[in-house]
Amino acid sequence: MDFDWDDLRLFLAVARLGGLSAATETTGLSAPTLGRRLAALEAAMGEALFRRSQSGYALTPAGEDLLARADEVEAAMLALKRWKDGAMGARTVRVSAGAWTSAFLASHVGEIWSVEDKFGLELVTANEKIDIGRRNADIGIRNQRPTEPYLAGRRVGTVAYGLYSGRQLINGVAAGYFVGLAGSGAPQTQSARWLQARHADRIAVRGNDAMSVRELVANGAGLSVFPCFVGDADPRLIRIAPLITELETEQWLVCHHEERHHPAVRAVTERIAILLNRYGSLFSGHDPQGAS
Repeated sequence: MDFDWDDLRLFLAVARLGGLSAATETTGLSAPTLGRRLAALEAAMGEALFRRSQSGYALTPAGEDLLARADEVEAAMLALKRWKDGAMGARTVRVSAGAWTSAFLASHVGEIWSVEDKFGLELVTANEKIDIGRRNADIGIRNQRPTEPYLAGRRVGTVAYGLYSGRQLINGVAAGYFVGLAGSGAPQTQSARWLQARHADRIAVRGNDAMSVRELVANGAGLSVFPCFVGDADPRLIRIAPLITELETEQWLVCHHEERHHPAVRAVTERIAILLNRYGSLFSGHDPQGAS
């Protein structure tokens, strides 16, 4: 069969992120449209590529085989793009991080990119690690030291977590209920797993993305767990208990050991390091007022 690169791109997005809903943000397509495109790809290949369940999409052996080959195609396409960008004097630096960290970077974009830069910036939001080795991102912000031999890591701080409520003790908050995360993203976040393990019987309301959970908590639906750099910076939320020490993680800036020397990648890496260092007390939970 003849492969359409766009179909392979969609397949890669779902395979890496583990479900349709997570891939909607990176592909720009709705979940039903993604589902139809993947079903058509499977029909054309004559075998299933995914095992579908309520917890997400898992690759079949055929899917694993296609993933390995599609990775190679993508690497070649990225190399062509970078060759073209280089010929035109332009480059896009891709930064991968979780939803909250990506939102933090977006809110401080002026400190990591400007119109005077000779390169573009792309934020790649995902709960799972993006493969930097295959150049799916240039820079990753991770919660642990990289173990891959081709990656270089730099610790930039710690991330603390706390239990938060809205400032008005109404509705679920007054009743002592919790707000949880629903959908394919829930098993991929340590805070959601912690909440489910300890308070599953008290989770009365759920949202299918992190931002929805924050809005629910801020408006009195119940209590939930957030990174301190999220909860402490939101004036609608209040931390109601000591830090959850078992959820504390390290924060690492990760690059490919060769790409880190590219001027554009080096510039963005240094700017992000400076930014995260400046807000270090907020990330570590020692700035309860969320001051800048």
